[in-house]
Amino acid sequence: MKKNALMALAISFTALHANAQNPVVQTSYTPDPAPMVYNNKVYMYTGDDIPGFDFYYMTRWRVFSSSDMVNWTDHGIPLALESFSWARDRAWAAQCIERNGKFYWYICVQTEQNNMSIGVAVGDSPTGPFKDALGKPLITTGTWYNIDPTVFVDDDGQAYLYWGNPNLYYVKLNKDMISYSGAINEIPQTVETFGGVRPPRGNGNAANANEKRPEIKDMYVEGPWFYKRNGNYYMMYAGMEKGKECLSYAMSKSPTGPWVYKGKIMTEQPTNSFTNHGGIIDYKGNSYLFYHTALLKGGGSYGRSSSIESFSYNPDGTIPQINISKEGPAPVDVLNPYQKTEAETIAWSVNCKTDQHAKTGVFVSDIRNGGYIKVRNVDFGKESPKSFTASIAAGLGGGVLEVHVDSVGGTKIAAINVSRTGGWDTWKTFTEAVVSPVTGVHDVYFSFKGQNVTAGRKLFNFDYWLFKK
Repeated sequence: MKKNALMALAISFTALHANAQNPVVQTSYTPDPAPMVYNNKVYMYTGDDIPGFDFYYMTRWRVFSSSDMVNWTDHGIPLALESFSWARDRAWAAQCIERNGKFYWYICVQTEQNNMSIGVAVGDSPTGPFKDALGKPLITTGTWYNIDPTVFVDDDGQAYLYWGNPNLYYVKLNKDMISYSGAINEIPQTVETFGGVRPPRGNGNAANANEKRPEIKDMYVEGPWFYKRNGNYYMMYAGMEKGKECLSYAMSKSPTGPWVYKGKIMTEQPTNSFTNHGGIIDYKGNSYLFYHTALLKGGGSYGRSSSIESFSYNPDGTIPQINISKEGPAPVDVLNPYQKTEAETIAWSVNCKTDQHAKTGVFVSDIRNGGYIKVRNVDFGKESPKSFTASIAAGLGGGVLEVHVDSVGGTKIAAINVSRTGGWDTWKTFTEAVVSPVTGVHDVYFSFKGQNVTAGRKLFNFDYWLFKK
């Protein structure tokens, strides 16, 4: 009876998450997503929230990539506070952009002088390694205003860097992307440009404290995202509604304004987060909004996670209001199971995390009994594979890796009984026969089970997999 109840609970849990896609990463907290399209792939640069604290204590940044918008590969942590000798704390929102084969990652941190400044790291690959390009801040003014950089290179080759809270600033970057010309410019904020202005704080006396302030319908707060589409320039930003942030935007015919307020993109949504921060891209004929919520298990306003929605622009180029969803976008490509696929390529996961090692790279770790990884839209073709191979490391025995299609409890097509490999970082390649033929396109589930092990004990680490015909 007890076994049947547990099975029913597992089936119920699986059904609840069967179509879940948002948040798109479940192995860590990933605020402030900044997407970049490069070489027919989307790269998503995020922060790394540390939940359990009462502030945004962040120390590093993460990178993920996808070619189908549903399966995201974790590329680990190529940049952290330690990468900048002048950084002290608060590794907040950042954005990366490619120019002439180099990748420039604009970040903001608290400095040793106890203010916020913007720096830039450079790499030869979208996933790094990255290094501090200057050895000092690019933008520093002795204030806390210098956060949330966004960068764009216009058609004429001129690059622009925008940033700021509570004001919006920009500079024109030079062609080297690590210096700028001219002064720092502040964008005027009015009802016409950003929907409203921040009310004055008053002088702190009782009369002002009791004075009724005007209702603010919207205003620029932080988190700008600057881009161009069909001759229009867009400035998305974190606006304000009913005491928490929304996503709003303005448009212009010039990269430096004047900006014209167009409204709210994501408003009055149950994100469970005070903040919101996002980016917009076009990819494979579709438009996507990246944003964050605090809906991942264990999350909150200091434990936020990236989510994605697809949308269509209005005929006049304006952006419709967009609601959050559990499903997220539909796949725009299939995954080839006959090529080596990193285990950290994930559409949805339960009871596992990711880790990285200098030699192995990123791998799936902390695998526990009852967990699984879901990979979507896997195309086996017209001929069934004959074998399944996986690279696994285990300091102890007793783990089983089962492969199912269509659901966790779906047809089992292969299974590996994992024996000791000599250590948690000693990798062994296991190969087993495919026991049930499979063809066509399916979602694939890698299910983690323990055999005669203590509940909750770590089972094994998982590096990559592939099928062979």
